[in-house]
Amino acid sequence: MTSVNHTFATIEQLSTFDAVIDARSPGEYALDHIPGAINCPVLNDEERIRVGTLYKQVSPFEARKVGAVLVARNVAMHMETLFAQHPKNWRPLVYCWRGGQRSGSFTHILNEVGWTARRLSGGYKSWRHHVLEALVQVPAQFRFQVLAGPTGSGKTKVLEALHAQGHQVLNLEALAAHKGSVLGGLPDQAQPSQKMFETQILHTLAAFDPARPVYVEAESKRIGLLRLPDSIYEGIQQGQWWGLEVPVRARVQFLLQDYAYFLHSTTLLEQLDRLAATCGRVQVDTWKAWVAESRYPELVEDLLVKHYDRYYDRSMRQLQSGDARDYVLGTDDVSDTGFMELAGRLALRSQLTKGGPVR
Repeated sequence: MTSVNHTFATIEQLSTFDAVIDARSPGEYALDHIPGAINCPVLNDEERIRVGTLYKQVSPFEARKVGAVLVARNVAMHMETLFAQHPKNWRPLVYCWRGGQRSGSFTHILNEVGWTARRLSGGYKSWRHHVLEALVQVPAQFRFQVLAGPTGSGKTKVLEALHAQGHQVLNLEALAAHKGSVLGGLPDQAQPSQKMFETQILHTLAAFDPARPVYVEAESKRIGLLRLPDSIYEGIQQGQWWGLEVPVRARVQFLLQDYAYFLHSTTLLEQLDRLAATCGRVQVDTWKAWVAESRYPELVEDLLVKHYDRYYDRSMRQLQSGDARDYVLGTDDVSDTGFMELAGRLALRSQLTKGGPVR
């Protein structure tokens, strides 16, 4: 008979624990981690490099001697600062990269104290396998209501309003920390890793009810440097599309507010230079001159008409956008109140619309 190692737990048992502890280094944790896990490294980034170098250049024995001291010291610190107040019935789950020595040492010490600690079988690698597998299956359970519209029409604001009204929203640009356009980078905020992006998408969908619609913005295959999972992109293509029509003047008004941080930043001129290949150097130089003269309304309108709208029309021809022309929602009110009203109208019509357009 094969014996069962009861110190291990599986991905399916995650929700049965009081805490999930990521024993990897801060750098590993920052790239991706199980949602809700707290980072309690048994080796920090520098210590991990030190031990790894000893392992390769000296011997595994010397590496383990140094590693044991560092692990004991770090676990002791976590015990004193984070875990001291936990009662005897506290049940933590610990994981590292593969579910090996780092999480094993941590789990052993916690169990010796008297807590019922377990380590994740396969460690983070098993979690990553779970994410990739689930991202193939889970999105197919949902019917996406897809909001399409040119730059400045407030698609993200409508999604935020839908969320505030209690609807299920997959805000991909918020998860990607990027507004989706060539000038869409957020100030002082880097995009997450591809792995973290995928983890957050799955985590969001896992909390949703498949019987209810999920609202999402029409996206290309990339948001900044990140790639949409194929299943999400396909789900968007197969969803019910809604076209958002907002007059150019209202879109300019909205963008002047929504991109105020960017229009007055020192990086605006650098970003405009990125458009020279598609819009021409003469045109870009004109826009840069307008920046110097603070002619921002003219700049934004010209960017919309000569760059963004042109690429939006092209992308709509490439995407499944026929339905978006049949189901149209229009507004010229780009205030928060206007977006809340538009979100309510979209939610009502998406529930009523079954076999034909409702205007």
